[in-house]
Amino acid sequence: MTFQGILVALVFLLAAAYIGRSVYRNLHSKKGCSSGCGKCGVDFSEIKPGDTVKQK
Repeated sequence: MTFQGILVALVFLLAAAYIGRSVYRNLHSKKGCSSGCGKCGVDFSEIKPGDTVKQK
């Protein structure tokens, strides 16, 4: 196998590992939805009903 073939195989394996890790993290979410963005796991317990957001 040539140097270029080894390099292409290495890049392919790294890309496959990245995709596999991404899929694994999305399927094994600890809390919230499976998108992994973190918005669904936000704790709103400190916000009282009627609090307003101050605009700049």
